Amino acid sequence: MLPGSIQISGETLSSAEIRDICESLRENSIKLLSLRGCHLSDRDFGRICRGVAESHSLAQLNLNLGIVSNINRVKQLAEALKTNRSVQSLFLHGSPLTDAGLAVLNPALSTHPSLVALDFGDCMLGDEAISLICGLLPPDGAKSGLKELTLSANPGITSKGWGRLAIAVAHSSQVRVLNLDYNPLGDQIAGMLAVSVASSRTLEVLDLEGTGLTNESALILLDMVENYPTALRTLILAENNISPELQQQISDLLSEGEEDEETETHEVMAREKNSWICQSNSSSQMVLVTSGLGESLLAETEM
Repeated sequence: MLPGSIQISGETLSSAEIRDICESLRENSIKLLSLRGCHLSDRDFGRICRGVAESHSLAQLNLNLGIVSNINRVKQLAEALKTNRSVQSLFLHGSPLTDAGLAVLNPALSTHPSLVALDFGDCMLGDEAISLICGLLPPDGAKSGLKELTLSANPGITSKGWGRLAIAVAHSSQVRVLNLDYNPLGDQIAGMLAVSVASSRTLEVLDLEGTGLTNESALILLDMVENYPTALRTLILAENNISPELQQQISDLLSEGEEDEETETHEVMAREKNSWICQSNSSSQMVLVTSGLGESLLAETEM
């Protein structure tokens, strides 16, 4: 049987419900566990964490809206993630982590081999936390590197912290989705982010909703989209003091980029198809030998 999901929102969980969740974790029958805004005792939270540690199937863990409510729970979650090897997405939105809590959690995050998505929105983070998060962005021998990062509504982060994040995203990350909505960024930080986007080879989605931007930064973003080849496909600028005309111009240019990429992909596929037809009609046959691992480990042998 394929692993399923348990999704509970805003309820007070009984001991029997906690027991069933823990059994499902140990039996590897859960791929997604979401306890968003639920109420559970410290003892039951510890039981959940031990179940997470033992699970080999759990890919997404959602503890949003205050479940990780104190430093002891942060420590228990960190211990679970040190053992767990399957979680790919961790959502802690609305948890009062602070920089101190993230410092406790960071050693487990930095060595986790599968983690690619983090939601630390509204977690009361500051510049010290940003320094730790930047260390999670580049891949290395122990981890794959983050592909999705949410830092919405963390007003304690200063321009120094955002500048450090912009540099990390530009030069050493594989981030595809970056959500910074509802932070007081302003035009200066948005300008730094524009440079970061122009340098990044992977960033496809940038959410800057409600971040205090004006037409000044929108013009910089427009220039970036118009004149520099980027991977960006979606730029969210709602609830800023930016004219609808500028927002529409940026949106149209991003849409044109998607159409151009689709056309180029079709042309490449056509060329590859024609190339293969030419090879198969030649007197020399080509045999492709693969490793069977799904990677591009190919050897060509003439027969």
